[in-house]
Amino acid sequence: MMRMNRQRLRITFARGEAIKYISHLDLARAWERAFRRAGVPLAYSQGFNPRPKMAFAAALPVGYTATAEMVDILLEKPLAPLDLARRLAVALPPGLQVVSIEEVDLKLPALQSQVRAAEYRVNVVWTGDRADLEARIAALLAASTLPRERVRKGRRRQYDLRPLVEDLKLEDGGVGGYRLWMRLRHGAGGTARPENVLDALGLADVPFSVERTGLRV
Repeated sequence: MMRMNRQRLRITFARGEAIKYISHLDLARAWERAFRRAGVPLAYSQGFNPRPKMAFAAALPVGYTATAEMVDILLEKPLAPLDLARRLAVALPPGLQVVSIEEVDLKLPALQSQVRAAEYRVNVVWTGDRADLEARIAALLAASTLPRERVRKGRRRQYDLRPLVEDLKLEDGGVGGYRLWMRLRHGAGGTARPENVLDALGLADVPFSVERTGLRV
């Protein structure tokens, strides 16, 4: 039975360079420690190994930075979002920063199930011609299908990348090369990563860095 005084809060946060190489599991642990230090009244699961009721929108791959990640937490008793933000400001480790906190309906579906797409800014260190890159992007977007292959658990699987690329643009800027903006599908219908798009553009072997700038729900 749902306890009437419980509260669900959605925290939007940034992950910076200082911790971009930690795993998703270590990221979750960092948040758990911060909540304990901040005295946040988290609700816990039942059973022999109670776990805090927190759910991330989407795992962030190792090596990515991000500016708008999301985690939902369930509290045993209400806490003002501003109060929570103040507590976390001194409890979070370097590299994690709260962007915003809002209350959401307890009855909403699980956060992870709501994510439909992810947006990325990708810096590519490449000295090729800009017009060539623009032509490659145009060809990708004009393609009806983009048959690709991925390896999962030692098995090769065929898939079509094209419906997973919702938008792709070449932006101004970029350090040592070019900057791409991508909106890629994420969820039960299929998920793509920036590396897949770079591979389709013929840029699989060039150095790059990725920042996830938004999650669409």
